[in-house]
Amino acid sequence: MPAIEVVDTESIAARLAAAVREAGTLARAMSGSPLKQWLKGAASPVSDADIAVDELLRRRLTADMPGIGWLSEESPDDPARLTVRRLWIVDPIDGTRGYLAGLPDWAVSAALVEDGRPIVSCLYAPVTEEFFMAIANAGATRNGVAMRAGTGAALTGMRVAGPRGFLEKFRALAPDFTAVPRIHSLALRLARVAQGEIDVAFAGANSHDWDLAAADLLVHEAGGALTSFGGGAVIYNRPVPRHGTLLAAGRDRQARLVELLGEGRLASS
Repeated sequence: MPAIEVVDTESIAARLAAAVREAGTLARAMSGSPLKQWLKGAASPVSDADIAVDELLRRRLTADMPGIGWLSEESPDDPARLTVRRLWIVDPIDGTRGYLAGLPDWAVSAALVEDGRPIVSCLYAPVTEEFFMAIANAGATRNGVAMRAGTGAALTGMRVAGPRGFLEKFRALAPDFTAVPRIHSLALRLARVAQGEIDVAFAGANSHDWDLAAADLLVHEAGGALTSFGGGAVIYNRPVPRHGTLLAAGRDRQARLVELLGEGRLASS
């Protein structure tokens, strides 16, 4: 039986970090110019900047790296990705609506996934100059400083972020929490859990691999967990890269929330 190739995650992380920083710089520069923009699907905005950043990341990350697949919000989905162990999962501009509105809460998000789980990830918010990185089994950082998700299991006094309609329903089960103002980038919303700024973050139904993969590793390596309401880990690179409602929190609080929400007492939204 052939040996399984082991990747040099430190080298991959350095390459990914350089590409994501360059992509963020490009996106921020383009934000000061008139941009062509249109709707993708029913109501998802996309612009020239999304496409330009996607193309830059693909050039930087796939050059001289055969055998690694590609999945991006702004690239056609290639079914060949399902045949590989590893692939890049990318959201060129996560939070495009905020980006186009001139708001700061958008980010470039990218991860390398192996056998369905992220092993290296970077998230860059250029306006606030925040650079997040995680390597499997090596921790997570924000601007080079180690991060830890909030500790404890209490469901009172929490700072909670998520879709407004869902939070209104959640209050019936856990009334004592403060709703955090909307964060356009889902990846940034989850990263705030990793850094301990938010106690709990919910991702509404219909999130995709590219919304989640980079931030998932940040949360995990910071001592938290991103899971389904039943407690299951998120698995990436499936035929349909879409997920149901998810929750992220420090591990003790996540376990309490799974007990509360896994009973099906709250309809997902």
